[in-house]
Amino acid sequence: MINNTEFAKRLQKVIDYYGESASSFAEKIGVQRSSISHILSGRNKPSLEFVLKVLSSFPEVELYWLLNGKGNFPAEKNSTEIKSEIPPRPESQNLFSEVEEKTTETNSTSISQIQQHSKKEIERIVIFYKDGSFQNFENS
Repeated sequence: MINNTEFAKRLQKVIDYYGESASSFAEKIGVQRSSISHILSGRNKPSLEFVLKVLSSFPEVELYWLLNGKGNFPAEKNSTEIKSEIPPRPESQNLFSEVEEKTTETNSTSISQIQQHSKKEIERIVIFYKDGSFQNFENS
């Protein structure tokens, strides 16, 4: 569970690090100024959408650090501290083996081709890597 007070301190540290005001920070991540104010005061908890907006707008912010204070800010490349916090997955739990086989055949499939086939609009694709990092792709 996220500690609101500690999260607010880390968020304030991010805002200060970039030399932003709460208003300019809110504008950069695409939320209302009141959202920042409510989170900083401890009135509201941050939503997943809020956290993802911070991470996508400021790549130096690490997910684990922002949520629970573990890791570093600003992010250090190849940090062994973060990698040691992620337990290794046993080989028997390779969840992607079947998907990898299928994706090699259709590696050139575009988002628009997938949308045409499924008749649903894709909002976001998140790719998680074995080292604990991830990439967030939003459909524009």
